[in-house]
Amino acid sequence: MRFIAYVDEAGDEGFGKLAEQGPTAQSSWFAIGACLVSDDDDKLLPVWRDEILRQFPKKRTLDLHFRDLKHDQRVQTCLMIAQRPIAACIVASNKVTLLTHPKREIFKKKQHLYNYLTRFLLERLTHACKRKAELEGDGQASLRVIFSRRRGTDYHAMREYLEFMRDGREVMKPVRTIDWSVLSPSDIAVENHSKRAGLQIADVFTSALWHAIEPNGYGFCESRYARSLATRLIKRRGQRLDCGLTLVPAYGKTPLNNEQTEFVEWIRCYK
Repeated sequence: MRFIAYVDEAGDEGFGKLAEQGPTAQSSWFAIGACLVSDDDDKLLPVWRDEILRQFPKKRTLDLHFRDLKHDQRVQTCLMIAQRPIAACIVASNKVTLLTHPKREIFKKKQHLYNYLTRFLLERLTHACKRKAELEGDGQASLRVIFSRRRGTDYHAMREYLEFMRDGREVMKPVRTIDWSVLSPSDIAVENHSKRAGLQIADVFTSALWHAIEPNGYGFCESRYARSLATRLIKRRGQRLDCGLTLVPAYGKTPLNNEQTEFVEWIRCYK
């Protein structure tokens, strides 16, 4: 079985100003997420995207971007996407914890956090594809990954990072690994957000989950979008937490306020 994952991000990678008092331009959380579809359903993504855009006739645009939607439009978009056979996986880093991390200087390096979270994402995506192929096909799965182009990101360096892991050159072996029978570093591409409906839908998933844990200017989180999409989050052993939604550090080790805790606990128990 062949699959395609579209990857986008929400928030920003910087964390140097988070130690300052008062609001800063930096987000507390940085998330990278993907929507995952079969090769057959990939052809339908533009159709599904256009169905959503037709709900907003006064909004004259050819592409879907979560940040440009009003609250009610975001709710409608999430409800419509939830009805489609599109899986999702999001990894979110609590950047506040990086301020005291023993390797904080490494995380300050350009693109390091992005690559680090990409690893978590690909681990979960490749295993989800493999499980799907074992349940519904001949057990053989392949995955192509398309990233939304972002300024300053070196995708050649990312491929080298993946090849480094694939070749087993890491000193410390991870608890989970990317299933290299499913993904080859050469099966990674980069395209503009406006050119791919899949990237626009990945933006919706990632932004919706990010809003559920990122406090706004008044200190509140908005989880309604994410709750609408919860059924699309991939599962591992019946659990969506630490699979469809992964927190870094892990749930129980990352500081959360009451609103964030209530949402994450809801995801943990969601069936």
